[in-house]
Amino acid sequence: MSAYGFEIVQTLIVDIEPDEHVKKAMNEINAAARLRVAANEKAEAEKSYRSKRAEGEAESKFLSGLGIARQRQAIVDGLRDSVLGFSVNVPGTTAKDVMDMVLVTQYFDTIKDIGAASKSSAVFIPHGPGAVRDIASQIRDGLLQANAQ
Repeated sequence: MSAYGFEIVQTLIVDIEPDEHVKKAMNEINAAARLRVAANEKAEAEKSYRSKRAEGEAESKFLSGLGIARQRQAIVDGLRDSVLGFSVNVPGTTAKDVMDMVLVTQYFDTIKDIGAASKSSAVFIPHGPGAVRDIASQIRDGLLQANAQ
């Protein structure tokens, strides 16, 4: 404009109207950036969820283990008291006789529990006059082998 004798000192731009292709490209760039941020946020949330879930499962298993240990200790204490009480009250019985009777009772309780479970459709359990004796000897042999090692 100086060729015509004008000098432009300052201009006020009110609105820029780029070409439609430029607008579309800019919008796609912005959308892609937002999608990247959203994907990162989603991945972080999933990572946090899995971490907390794993921590919860670990705590649950730990507490379940404590409960099972206490339950087994109570069973052992009860069995000990039963064996001592029975052998004192019934003369001529030994601790082995009482344990065999307890094992038979637990065997029948196990069969009852398996039959009561809704998911069990067929369970093969040896059931005959010598079945409980065989199971008792297997348990006894297993305990002896564990103690030997």
